[in-house]
Amino acid sequence: MQPAPPLPRNGLLRHHSRLKPNANGNGNGNGGGIKLVERVVYFAVSVVLRRKGVLLLAPVVYILGMLLYMGSMSIESVGGGGGGRGGLVNEARVAGSVYWSPAAFQNLWPYMEAEGNKSSIVLSSVWQSELHQVWVPCVNVTGSQEDLPKSNGYFIIEANGGLNQQRLSICDAVAVAKLLNATLVVPMFHLNSVWRDSSQFSEIFDEDFFINSLRNKVKVARKLPEDVLQRFDNNISNIVNLRLKAWSSPTYYLHKVVPKLLEMGAVRVAPFSNRLAHAVPPNIQSLRCFANFEALRFSEPIRSLAEVMVQRMVERSSKNGGKYVSVHLRFEKDMVAFSCCIYDGGDDEKQEMDIAREKGWRGKFRKKGRVIRPGAIRRDGKCPLTPLEVGMMLRGMGFDNTTSVYVASGKIYKAEKYMAPLRRLFPLLESKNTLATQEELAQFQGHSSRLAALDYTVCLHSEVFVTTQGGNFPHFLMGHRRYLNRGHAKTIMPDKKKLALIFGNPDIGWETFKRQMQDMLHRSDLKGSSVKKPSALLYTFPMPDCMCKQAGQPQEDNNTTNHKNLL
Repeated sequence: MQPAPPLPRNGLLRHHSRLKPNANGNGNGNGGGIKLVERVVYFAVSVVLRRKGVLLLAPVVYILGMLLYMGSMSIESVGGGGGGRGGLVNEARVAGSVYWSPAAFQNLWPYMEAEGNKSSIVLSSVWQSELHQVWVPCVNVTGSQEDLPKSNGYFIIEANGGLNQQRLSICDAVAVAKLLNATLVVPMFHLNSVWRDSSQFSEIFDEDFFINSLRNKVKVARKLPEDVLQRFDNNISNIVNLRLKAWSSPTYYLHKVVPKLLEMGAVRVAPFSNRLAHAVPPNIQSLRCFANFEALRFSEPIRSLAEVMVQRMVERSSKNGGKYVSVHLRFEKDMVAFSCCIYDGGDDEKQEMDIAREKGWRGKFRKKGRVIRPGAIRRDGKCPLTPLEVGMMLRGMGFDNTTSVYVASGKIYKAEKYMAPLRRLFPLLESKNTLATQEELAQFQGHSSRLAALDYTVCLHSEVFVTTQGGNFPHFLMGHRRYLNRGHAKTIMPDKKKLALIFGNPDIGWETFKRQMQDMLHRSDLKGSSVKKPSALLYTFPMPDCMCKQAGQPQEDNNTTNHKNLL
Protein backbone atom coordinates (compact mmCIF):
# COMPACT_ATOMS: atom_id res chain seq x y z
CA MET A 1 0.00 0.00 0.00
CA GLN A 2 1.39 3.39 -0.97
CA PRO A 3 1.47 6.17 1.66
CA ALA A 4 -1.39 8.62 1.27
CA PRO A 5 -0.44 11.94 -0.36
CA PRO A 6 0.21 14.76 2.11
CA LEU A 7 -2.83 16.75 3.12
CA PRO A 8 -2.47 20.45 2.23
CA ARG A 9 -2.19 22.36 5.50
CA ASN A 10 -4.15 25.34 4.22
CA GLY A 11 -7.14 23.04 3.71
CA LEU A 12 -7.30 22.24 7.40
CA LEU A 13 -8.10 25.73 8.60
CA ARG A 14 -10.51 27.17 6.09
CA HIS A 15 -12.52 28.59 8.98
CA HIS A 16 -9.41 30.44 10.25
CA SER A 17 -8.82 32.32 6.99
CA ARG A 18 -9.45 35.61 8.74
CA LEU A 19 -6.29 35.17 10.82
CA LYS A 20 -4.01 36.99 8.40
CA PRO A 21 -0.84 38.81 9.39
CA ASN A 22 -1.12 42.58 9.35
CA ALA A 23 1.41 44.93 7.83
CA ASN A 24 3.64 44.50 10.86
CA GLY A 25 3.55 40.71 10.53
CA ASN A 26 2.18 40.10 14.01
CA GLY A 27 -0.86 38.12 12.81
CA ASN A 28 -3.48 39.77 15.00
CA GLY A 29 -4.23 43.06 13.34
CA ASN A 30 -3.87 45.01 16.59
CA GLY A 31 -0.44 46.58 16.09
CA GLY A 32 -1.77 50.13 15.72
CA GLY A 33 -3.99 49.69 18.80
CA ILE A 34 -1.09 48.52 20.91
CA LYS A 35 1.09 51.50 19.91
CA LEU A 36 -1.73 53.90 20.79
CA VAL A 37 -2.18 52.33 24.24
CA GLU A 38 1.58 52.53 24.84
CA ARG A 39 1.55 56.26 24.06
CA VAL A 40 -1.38 56.79 26.47
CA VAL A 41 0.43 54.87 29.23
CA TYR A 42 3.63 56.87 28.66
CA PHE A 43 1.76 60.19 28.74
CA ALA A 44 -0.28 59.34 31.86
CA VAL A 45 2.67 58.07 33.85
CA SER A 46 4.72 61.16 32.87
CA VAL A 47 1.96 63.47 34.11
CA VAL A 48 1.61 61.61 37.39
CA LEU A 49 5.35 61.66 38.05
CA ARG A 50 5.72 65.34 37.16
CA ARG A 51 2.94 66.18 39.63
CA LYS A 52 4.41 63.74 42.18
CA GLY A 53 1.02 62.13 42.65
CA VAL A 54 2.38 59.25 44.62
CA LEU A 55 -1.01 58.20 46.00
CA LEU A 56 -2.50 58.13 42.52
CA LEU A 57 0.35 56.20 40.95
CA ALA A 58 -0.69 52.65 41.93
CA PRO A 59 -4.33 52.67 40.78
CA VAL A 60 -3.50 54.60 37.60
CA VAL A 61 -0.73 52.19 36.64
CA TYR A 62 -3.02 49.21 37.41
CA ILE A 63 -5.87 50.53 35.24
CA LEU A 64 -3.60 51.49 32.36
CA GLY A 65 -1.81 48.16 32.63
CA MET A 66 -5.15 46.41 32.20
CA LEU A 67 -5.83 48.57 29.14
CA LEU A 68 -2.47 47.56 27.73
CA TYR A 69 -3.29 43.89 28.35
CA MET A 70 -6.70 44.16 26.71
CA GLY A 71 -5.20 46.00 23.78
CA SER A 72 -2.71 43.19 23.22
CA MET A 73 -5.36 40.45 23.16
CA SER A 74 -6.34 38.92 19.84
CA ILE A 75 -10.12 39.25 19.98
CA GLU A 76 -12.34 38.78 16.96
CA SER A 77 -15.63 39.75 18.58
CA VAL A 78 -17.31 39.79 21.95
CA GLY A 79 -21.06 39.84 22.32
CA GLY A 80 -24.20 37.84 21.89
CA GLY A 81 -23.81 37.34 18.15
CA GLY A 82 -21.61 34.90 16.33
CA GLY A 83 -24.38 32.78 14.91
CA GLY A 84 -24.82 30.72 18.07
CA ARG A 85 -21.21 30.85 19.29
CA GLY A 86 -21.40 34.06 21.25
CA GLY A 87 -18.14 36.02 21.10
CA LEU A 88 -15.37 33.94 19.56
CA VAL A 89 -11.86 34.53 20.79
CA ASN A 90 -9.02 33.92 18.35
CA GLU A 91 -6.46 31.66 20.02
CA ALA A 92 -5.12 29.87 16.96
CA ARG A 93 -1.51 30.80 17.75
CA VAL A 94 -1.59 29.11 21.16
CA ALA A 95 -0.26 25.52 21.12
CA GLY A 96 -2.98 22.88 21.27
CA SER A 97 -5.77 25.26 20.21
CA VAL A 98 -6.38 23.99 16.68
CA TYR A 99 -7.47 20.62 15.25
CA TRP A 100 -4.25 19.67 13.45
CA SER A 101 -4.75 15.90 13.87
CA PRO A 102 -5.27 15.14 10.13
CA ALA A 103 -1.96 16.81 9.33
CA ALA A 104 -0.20 14.91 12.14
CA PHE A 105 -1.73 11.71 10.79
CA GLN A 106 -0.40 12.33 7.28
CA ASN A 107 3.03 12.86 8.81
CA LEU A 108 2.93 9.68 10.91
CA TRP A 109 1.01 7.35 8.60
CA PRO A 110 4.01 6.11 6.58
CA TYR A 111 5.64 4.92 9.84
CA MET A 112 2.42 3.27 11.05
CA GLU A 113 1.97 1.60 7.66
CA ALA A 114 5.56 0.37 7.68
CA GLU A 115 5.06 -1.30 11.06
CA GLY A 116 1.74 -2.80 9.92
CA ASN A 117 1.13 -5.90 12.01
CA LYS A 118 4.42 -5.71 13.91
CA SER A 119 2.86 -5.11 17.29
CA SER A 120 4.99 -3.80 20.13
CA ILE A 121 2.31 -4.91 22.56
CA VAL A 122 0.54 -8.21 23.28
CA LEU A 123 -3.09 -7.94 24.36
CA SER A 124 -2.67 -10.64 26.97
CA SER A 125 0.07 -8.61 28.68
CA VAL A 126 -1.11 -5.02 28.32
CA TRP A 127 -1.72 -4.75 32.04
CA GLN A 128 1.16 -5.37 34.43
CA SER A 129 -0.52 -7.46 37.13
CA GLU A 130 2.51 -7.35 39.41
CA LEU A 131 1.89 -3.62 39.92
CA HIS A 132 -1.43 -4.22 41.60
CA GLN A 133 -2.90 -5.78 44.71
CA VAL A 134 -5.66 -8.31 44.24
CA TRP A 135 -9.20 -7.40 45.30
CA VAL A 136 -12.20 -9.71 45.39
CA PRO A 137 -15.92 -8.95 45.76
CA CYS A 138 -17.22 -9.15 49.33
CA VAL A 139 -20.76 -7.79 49.33
CA ASN A 140 -22.79 -10.87 50.30
CA VAL A 141 -25.03 -9.55 53.05
CA THR A 142 -26.27 -12.26 55.36
CA GLY A 143 -29.80 -12.45 56.68
CA SER A 144 -33.17 -14.03 55.98
CA GLN A 145 -36.54 -12.58 55.13
CA GLU A 146 -37.71 -13.29 58.67
CA ASP A 147 -35.07 -10.84 59.90
CA LEU A 148 -36.68 -7.93 58.02
CA PRO A 149 -38.86 -5.82 60.31
CA LYS A 150 -42.39 -4.74 59.44
CA SER A 151 -42.31 -2.15 56.63
CA ASN A 152 -43.01 1.51 57.40
CA GLY A 153 -44.71 1.96 54.02
CA TYR A 154 -44.04 2.10 50.31
CA PHE A 155 -41.22 4.04 48.66
CA ILE A 156 -41.85 4.99 45.03
CA ILE A 157 -39.27 6.58 42.76
CA GLU A 158 -39.07 7.70 39.16
CA ALA A 159 -35.64 7.27 37.57
CA ASN A 160 -34.67 9.71 34.83
CA GLY A 161 -31.84 10.05 32.33
CA GLY A 162 -30.13 7.38 30.26
CA LEU A 163 -29.26 3.78 31.07
CA ASN A 164 -26.60 4.39 33.71
CA GLN A 165 -28.27 7.41 35.29
CA GLN A 166 -31.24 5.11 35.81
CA ARG A 167 -28.91 2.48 37.22
CA LEU A 168 -27.55 4.96 39.74
CA SER A 169 -31.08 5.97 40.80
CA ILE A 170 -32.15 2.34 41.25
CA CYS A 171 -29.18 1.44 43.44
CA ASP A 172 -29.57 4.55 45.57
CA ALA A 173 -33.29 3.83 45.90
CA VAL A 174 -32.51 0.36 47.27
CA ALA A 175 -30.21 1.96 49.85
CA VAL A 176 -32.80 4.60 50.80
CA ALA A 177 -35.52 1.93 51.17
CA LYS A 178 -33.27 0.18 53.67
CA LEU A 179 -32.70 3.42 55.56
CA LEU A 180 -36.44 4.09 55.71
CA ASN A 181 -37.32 0.46 56.45
CA ALA A 182 -39.68 0.81 53.50
CA THR A 183 -40.90 -1.48 50.74
CA LEU A 184 -39.41 -0.36 47.45
CA VAL A 185 -41.81 -0.39 44.51
CA VAL A 186 -40.01 -1.44 41.30
CA PRO A 187 -38.81 1.92 39.91
CA MET A 188 -40.64 3.66 37.09
CA PHE A 189 -38.64 5.23 34.26
CA HIS A 190 -39.24 8.79 33.12
CA LEU A 191 -39.43 9.39 29.36
CA ASN A 192 -36.38 11.60 28.88
CA SER A 193 -36.48 14.30 26.18
CA VAL A 194 -32.87 13.53 25.21
CA TRP A 195 -32.86 9.72 25.32
CA ARG A 196 -36.47 9.38 24.07
CA ASP A 197 -36.70 5.79 25.31
CA SER A 198 -40.07 4.59 26.57
CA SER A 199 -38.64 1.35 28.01
CA GLN A 200 -39.70 0.37 31.50
CA PHE A 201 -37.73 -1.50 34.16
CA SER A 202 -38.57 -5.06 33.04
CA GLU A 203 -37.62 -4.28 29.43
CA ILE A 204 -34.07 -3.28 30.40
CA PHE A 205 -33.40 -5.20 33.61
CA ASP A 206 -34.38 -8.66 34.85
CA GLU A 207 -37.18 -7.78 37.27
CA ASP A 208 -37.62 -11.26 38.79
CA PHE A 209 -33.90 -11.59 39.41
CA PHE A 210 -33.78 -8.12 40.99
CA ILE A 211 -36.61 -8.85 43.44
CA ASN A 212 -35.33 -12.31 44.30
CA SER A 213 -31.73 -11.15 44.84
CA LEU A 214 -32.83 -8.51 47.33
CA ARG A 215 -35.38 -10.63 49.19
CA ASN A 216 -33.18 -10.96 52.29
CA LYS A 217 -32.05 -7.34 52.25
CA VAL A 218 -34.94 -5.10 51.21
CA LYS A 219 -38.60 -5.77 50.50
CA VAL A 220 -39.43 -5.04 46.85
CA ALA A 221 -42.93 -4.95 45.35
CA ARG A 222 -43.68 -5.11 41.62
CA LYS A 223 -46.36 -2.46 42.00
CA LEU A 224 -48.31 -0.63 44.66
CA PRO A 225 -50.99 -2.88 46.20
CA GLU A 226 -54.57 -2.08 45.17
CA ASP A 227 -55.73 -1.33 48.73
CA VAL A 228 -52.97 1.23 49.15
CA LEU A 229 -53.63 2.78 45.75
CA GLN A 230 -57.35 3.10 46.58
CA ARG A 231 -56.44 5.35 49.51
CA PHE A 232 -55.12 7.78 46.90
CA ASP A 233 -58.16 7.55 44.59
CA ASN A 234 -56.34 5.01 42.40
CA ASN A 235 -54.05 7.77 41.16
CA ILE A 236 -50.38 7.48 41.98
CA SER A 237 -49.98 11.21 41.30
CA ASN A 238 -52.00 11.89 44.45
CA ILE A 239 -49.23 10.41 46.57
CA VAL A 240 -47.13 13.20 48.03
CA ASN A 241 -44.07 13.91 45.88
CA LEU A 242 -41.20 14.81 48.20
CA ARG A 243 -38.74 17.44 47.01
CA LEU A 244 -35.52 16.13 48.48
CA LYS A 245 -32.22 17.96 48.56
CA ALA A 246 -29.45 16.64 46.36
CA TRP A 247 -26.99 14.36 48.18
CA SER A 248 -29.23 14.14 51.28
CA SER A 249 -27.69 12.51 54.33
CA PRO A 250 -29.09 9.42 56.09
CA THR A 251 -30.03 11.70 59.01
CA TYR A 252 -32.11 13.86 56.67
CA TYR A 253 -34.08 10.82 55.51
CA LEU A 254 -34.66 9.59 59.06
CA HIS A 255 -35.83 12.99 60.35
CA LYS A 256 -37.73 14.32 57.33
CA VAL A 257 -38.94 11.35 55.28
CA VAL A 258 -39.73 8.62 57.82
CA PRO A 259 -42.43 10.72 59.58
CA LYS A 260 -44.14 11.39 56.23
CA LEU A 261 -43.90 7.71 55.33
CA LEU A 262 -45.50 6.64 58.62
CA GLU A 263 -48.23 9.25 58.25
CA MET A 264 -49.13 8.59 54.60
CA GLY A 265 -48.21 4.92 54.17
CA ALA A 266 -46.50 5.76 50.86
CA VAL A 267 -44.22 8.50 49.52
CA ARG A 268 -42.71 9.09 46.13
CA VAL A 269 -39.77 11.03 44.72
CA ALA A 270 -39.98 12.05 41.07
CA PRO A 271 -37.46 12.51 39.70
CA PHE A 272 -35.04 10.62 41.95
CA SER A 273 -31.47 11.40 40.94
CA ASN A 274 -28.41 12.02 43.13
CA ARG A 275 -30.60 12.17 46.22
CA LEU A 276 -28.35 10.19 48.56
CA ALA A 277 -25.01 11.34 49.94
CA HIS A 278 -21.78 9.52 49.13
CA ALA A 279 -21.05 8.99 52.83
CA VAL A 280 -23.48 6.50 54.40
CA PRO A 281 -23.12 3.77 57.07
CA PRO A 282 -21.16 0.68 55.93
CA ASN A 283 -24.22 -1.59 55.79
CA ILE A 284 -26.02 0.87 53.50
CA GLN A 285 -22.93 1.29 51.34
CA SER A 286 -22.62 -2.47 51.04
CA LEU A 287 -26.24 -2.64 49.90
CA ARG A 288 -25.51 -0.09 47.19
CA CYS A 289 -22.70 -2.39 46.02
CA PHE A 290 -24.92 -5.44 46.06
CA ALA A 291 -27.70 -3.72 44.12
CA ASN A 292 -25.37 -2.53 41.36
CA PHE A 293 -23.02 -5.46 40.92
CA GLU A 294 -25.18 -8.42 41.93
CA ALA A 295 -28.93 -7.64 41.83
CA LEU A 296 -29.08 -5.68 38.57
CA ARG A 297 -28.64 -7.68 35.41
CA PHE A 298 -30.06 -7.00 31.97
CA SER A 299 -33.32 -8.51 30.77
CA GLU A 300 -33.26 -11.90 29.03
CA PRO A 301 -33.59 -10.54 25.45
CA ILE A 302 -30.67 -8.16 26.02
CA ARG A 303 -28.53 -10.81 27.73
CA SER A 304 -29.16 -13.38 24.99
CA LEU A 305 -28.11 -11.11 22.13
CA ALA A 306 -25.25 -9.58 24.14
CA GLU A 307 -23.83 -13.04 24.82
CA VAL A 308 -23.94 -13.84 21.10
CA MET A 309 -22.22 -10.52 20.29
CA VAL A 310 -19.46 -11.12 22.84
CA GLN A 311 -18.89 -14.62 21.48
CA ARG A 312 -18.69 -13.31 17.91
CA MET A 313 -16.23 -10.63 19.02
CA VAL A 314 -14.08 -13.30 20.69
CA GLU A 315 -14.14 -15.46 17.54
CA ARG A 316 -13.17 -12.51 15.33
CA SER A 317 -10.25 -11.79 17.66
CA SER A 318 -8.66 -15.22 17.22
CA LYS A 319 -5.32 -13.71 16.16
CA ASN A 320 -5.06 -12.25 19.67
CA GLY A 321 -6.33 -15.21 21.65
CA GLY A 322 -9.93 -13.98 21.67
CA LYS A 323 -9.01 -10.67 23.28
CA TYR A 324 -10.14 -7.33 21.88
CA VAL A 325 -10.19 -3.59 22.52
CA SER A 326 -13.43 -1.64 23.06
CA VAL A 327 -13.82 2.11 22.66
CA HIS A 328 -16.60 4.34 23.96
CA LEU A 329 -16.65 6.93 21.20
CA ARG A 330 -18.54 10.16 21.97
CA PHE A 331 -18.56 11.84 18.59
CA GLU A 332 -22.28 12.15 18.00
CA LYS A 333 -23.60 15.35 16.42
CA ASP A 334 -25.12 16.68 19.65
CA MET A 335 -21.90 16.00 21.58
CA VAL A 336 -19.79 17.85 18.99
CA ALA A 337 -22.27 20.75 18.98
CA PHE A 338 -22.44 21.03 22.77
CA SER A 339 -18.64 21.02 23.10
CA CYS A 340 -18.34 24.19 20.90
CA CYS A 341 -15.11 22.72 19.52
CA ILE A 342 -14.02 23.47 15.96
CA TYR A 343 -12.83 20.64 13.74
CA ASP A 344 -12.05 20.90 10.03
CA GLY A 345 -15.41 21.42 8.37
CA GLY A 346 -15.13 25.16 7.73
CA ASP A 347 -18.29 27.21 7.16
CA ASP A 348 -20.44 24.12 6.55
CA GLU A 349 -19.50 22.70 9.95
CA LYS A 350 -20.09 26.05 11.65
CA GLN A 351 -23.57 26.39 10.16
CA GLU A 352 -24.50 22.79 10.97
CA MET A 353 -23.31 23.09 14.56
CA ASP A 354 -25.11 26.43 15.05
CA ILE A 355 -28.37 24.81 13.95
CA ALA A 356 -27.80 21.77 16.19
CA ARG A 357 -27.06 23.96 19.23
CA GLU A 358 -30.14 26.08 18.66
CA LYS A 359 -32.32 23.00 18.21
CA GLY A 360 -30.99 21.24 21.29
CA TRP A 361 -30.40 24.11 23.71
CA ARG A 362 -32.46 27.07 22.40
CA GLY A 363 -30.37 30.18 22.88
CA LYS A 364 -28.01 28.81 25.57
CA PHE A 365 -25.02 29.57 23.37
CA ARG A 366 -26.26 32.97 22.15
CA LYS A 367 -26.67 34.72 25.47
CA LYS A 368 -25.59 38.32 25.40
CA GLY A 369 -22.03 38.79 26.61
CA ARG A 370 -21.16 35.10 26.48
CA VAL A 371 -17.66 34.50 25.16
CA ILE A 372 -16.78 31.04 23.85
CA ARG A 373 -13.14 30.12 23.34
CA PRO A 374 -12.90 26.98 21.19
CA GLY A 375 -9.13 27.02 21.48
CA ALA A 376 -9.22 27.11 25.27
CA ILE A 377 -11.79 24.30 25.29
CA ARG A 378 -9.45 22.16 23.19
CA ARG A 379 -6.41 22.99 25.34
CA ASP A 380 -8.41 22.07 28.46
CA GLY A 381 -8.96 18.59 27.02
CA LYS A 382 -12.73 19.02 26.73
CA CYS A 383 -13.13 18.40 23.01
CA PRO A 384 -14.52 14.97 22.04
CA LEU A 385 -11.78 12.85 20.53
CA THR A 386 -12.36 12.07 16.87
CA PRO A 387 -12.19 8.47 15.61
CA LEU A 388 -8.90 9.42 13.91
CA GLU A 389 -7.38 10.62 17.19
CA VAL A 390 -8.44 7.45 19.00
CA GLY A 391 -6.88 5.32 16.26
CA MET A 392 -3.63 7.28 16.26
CA MET A 393 -3.40 7.03 20.03
CA LEU A 394 -3.89 3.25 20.01
CA ARG A 395 -1.35 2.72 17.22
CA GLY A 396 1.14 4.86 19.11
CA MET A 397 0.58 2.72 22.20
CA GLY A 398 1.58 -0.35 20.22
CA PHE A 399 -1.72 -1.91 19.10
CA ASP A 400 -1.20 -3.04 15.49
CA ASN A 401 -3.64 -3.49 12.62
CA THR A 402 -4.46 -7.08 13.64
CA THR A 403 -6.16 -5.80 16.80
CA SER A 404 -9.92 -6.23 16.86
CA VAL A 405 -11.64 -3.02 18.00
CA TYR A 406 -15.28 -2.68 19.06
CA VAL A 407 -16.79 0.81 18.91
CA ALA A 408 -19.63 1.61 21.30
CA SER A 409 -21.42 4.76 20.25
CA GLY A 410 -24.54 6.46 19.04
CA LYS A 411 -24.78 7.79 15.51
CA ILE A 412 -21.34 9.22 14.68
CA TYR A 413 -21.27 12.74 13.24
CA LYS A 414 -20.47 12.52 9.51
CA ALA A 415 -19.55 8.87 10.03
CA GLU A 416 -18.42 8.23 6.45
CA LYS A 417 -15.82 10.98 6.74
CA TYR A 418 -14.67 10.60 10.33
CA MET A 419 -14.73 6.79 10.65
CA ALA A 420 -12.70 6.15 7.48
CA PRO A 421 -9.27 6.87 9.09
CA LEU A 422 -10.07 4.61 12.06
CA ARG A 423 -10.96 1.75 9.69
CA ARG A 424 -7.72 2.40 7.85
CA LEU A 425 -5.77 2.08 11.08
CA PHE A 426 -7.77 -0.89 12.41
CA PRO A 427 -9.37 -2.95 9.62
CA LEU A 428 -10.89 -5.38 12.18
CA LEU A 429 -13.36 -2.73 13.34
CA GLU A 430 -16.72 -3.82 14.73
CA SER A 431 -19.86 -2.28 16.23
CA LYS A 432 -23.28 -3.59 17.26
CA ASN A 433 -24.42 -3.02 13.67
CA THR A 434 -21.72 -5.36 12.32
CA LEU A 435 -21.79 -7.97 15.10
CA ALA A 436 -25.57 -8.38 15.05
CA THR A 437 -27.94 -8.69 12.11
CA GLN A 438 -30.71 -6.21 11.40
CA GLU A 439 -33.23 -8.88 12.39
CA GLU A 440 -31.49 -9.43 15.74
CA LEU A 441 -31.40 -5.69 16.46
CA ALA A 442 -34.96 -5.00 15.29
CA GLN A 443 -36.57 -5.43 18.72
CA PHE A 444 -34.15 -2.87 20.22
CA GLN A 445 -34.35 -0.17 17.54
CA GLY A 446 -35.79 3.09 18.83
CA HIS A 447 -34.80 2.19 22.39
CA SER A 448 -31.49 3.89 23.14
CA SER A 449 -31.10 2.41 26.63
CA ARG A 450 -31.50 -1.17 25.37
CA LEU A 451 -28.99 -0.53 22.59
CA ALA A 452 -26.63 1.02 25.16
CA ALA A 453 -26.99 -2.16 27.25
CA LEU A 454 -25.66 -4.20 24.32
CA ASP A 455 -22.68 -1.85 23.98
CA TYR A 456 -22.14 -1.96 27.74
CA THR A 457 -21.92 -5.75 27.79
CA VAL A 458 -19.49 -6.07 24.85
CA CYS A 459 -17.27 -3.37 26.41
CA LEU A 460 -17.48 -5.02 29.84
CA HIS A 461 -15.77 -8.16 28.56
CA SER A 462 -13.05 -6.59 26.44
CA GLU A 463 -9.42 -6.90 27.47
CA VAL A 464 -8.92 -3.16 27.04
CA PHE A 465 -11.56 -0.46 27.36
CA VAL A 466 -10.92 3.08 26.10
CA THR A 467 -12.86 6.02 27.49
CA THR A 468 -12.79 9.24 25.49
CA GLN A 469 -15.21 11.80 26.93
CA GLY A 470 -16.46 10.91 30.42
CA GLY A 471 -20.11 10.46 31.39
CA ASN A 472 -22.06 7.78 33.26
CA PHE A 473 -21.42 5.02 30.71
CA PRO A 474 -17.63 4.83 31.18
CA HIS A 475 -17.83 5.59 34.91
CA PHE A 476 -20.16 2.68 35.63
CA LEU A 477 -18.31 0.46 33.20
CA MET A 478 -14.94 1.13 34.82
CA GLY A 479 -16.36 0.24 38.22
CA HIS A 480 -17.96 -2.93 36.88
CA ARG A 481 -14.70 -3.93 35.20
CA ARG A 482 -12.85 -3.38 38.48
CA TYR A 483 -15.40 -5.59 40.21
CA LEU A 484 -14.93 -8.41 37.68
CA ASN A 485 -11.17 -7.99 37.12
CA ARG A 486 -9.93 -8.22 40.71
CA GLY A 487 -9.78 -4.50 41.25
CA HIS A 488 -8.31 -3.37 37.91
CA ALA A 489 -10.38 -1.31 35.46
CA LYS A 490 -8.25 -2.41 32.46
CA THR A 491 -9.12 0.97 31.01
CA ILE A 492 -7.16 3.51 28.97
CA MET A 493 -7.91 6.95 30.39
CA PRO A 494 -6.14 9.38 28.04
CA ASP A 495 -4.75 12.70 29.23
CA LYS A 496 -6.70 14.86 26.79
CA LYS A 497 -4.87 18.08 27.68
CA LYS A 498 -1.63 16.39 26.74
CA LEU A 499 -3.20 14.90 23.62
CA ALA A 500 -4.28 18.38 22.47
CA LEU A 501 -0.64 19.49 22.50
CA ILE A 502 0.62 16.31 20.83
CA PHE A 503 -1.99 16.24 18.07
CA GLY A 504 -1.55 20.00 17.69
CA ASN A 505 2.02 19.46 16.48
CA PRO A 506 1.77 18.32 12.83
CA ASP A 507 5.53 17.75 12.65
CA ILE A 508 5.87 15.45 15.66
CA GLY A 509 8.27 12.55 15.11
CA TRP A 510 7.08 8.94 15.23
CA GLU A 511 9.43 7.85 18.02
CA THR A 512 8.47 10.85 20.14
CA PHE A 513 4.79 10.19 19.48
CA LYS A 514 5.09 6.51 20.46
CA ARG A 515 6.96 7.36 23.63
CA GLN A 516 4.26 9.82 24.68
CA MET A 517 1.43 7.35 23.95
CA GLN A 518 3.11 4.45 25.73
CA ASP A 519 3.68 6.64 28.77
CA MET A 520 -0.05 7.44 28.74
CA LEU A 521 -0.86 3.72 28.62
CA HIS A 522 1.45 3.06 31.57
CA ARG A 523 -0.20 5.81 33.60
CA SER A 524 -3.63 4.30 32.85
CA ASP A 525 -2.31 0.97 34.11
CA LEU A 526 -1.19 2.55 37.37
CA LYS A 527 -4.53 4.32 37.85
CA GLY A 528 -6.50 1.20 37.00
CA SER A 529 -6.70 -0.06 40.57
CA SER A 530 -7.34 3.28 42.26
CA VAL A 531 -9.16 3.13 45.59
CA LYS A 532 -12.22 5.27 46.20
CA LYS A 533 -11.70 8.72 47.70
CA PRO A 534 -14.36 10.20 50.05
CA SER A 535 -16.05 12.30 47.37
CA ALA A 536 -15.76 9.75 44.55
CA LEU A 537 -18.55 7.63 43.09
CA LEU A 538 -18.85 4.17 44.58
CA TYR A 539 -20.01 2.72 41.26
CA THR A 540 -16.73 3.79 39.62
CA PHE A 541 -14.43 2.93 42.54
CA PRO A 542 -15.77 -0.19 44.30
CA MET A 543 -12.68 -0.60 46.50
CA PRO A 544 -12.72 -0.82 49.46
CA ASP A 545 -16.52 -0.63 50.05
CA CYS A 546 -17.49 -3.47 47.70
CA MET A 547 -14.25 -5.45 47.52
CA CYS A 548 -11.74 -6.86 49.98
CA LYS A 549 -7.98 -6.94 49.56
CA GLN A 550 -6.27 -10.28 49.10
CA ALA A 551 -2.51 -9.81 48.91
CA GLY A 552 -0.22 -12.40 47.41
CA GLN A 553 -2.71 -14.07 45.07
CA PRO A 554 -2.01 -14.20 41.34
CA GLN A 555 -4.29 -12.33 38.97
CA GLU A 556 -6.51 -14.58 36.90
CA ASP A 557 -7.95 -13.72 33.51
CA ASN A 558 -11.69 -13.97 34.07
CA ASN A 559 -12.56 -11.59 31.29
CA THR A 560 -13.24 -13.33 27.99
CA THR A 561 -13.01 -16.98 28.98
CA ASN A 562 -15.78 -16.81 31.58
CA HIS A 563 -17.94 -14.20 30.00
CA LYS A 564 -21.00 -16.48 29.86
CA ASN A 565 -21.14 -16.59 33.65
CA LEU A 566 -21.01 -12.81 33.95
CA LEU A 567 -23.81 -11.67 31.65
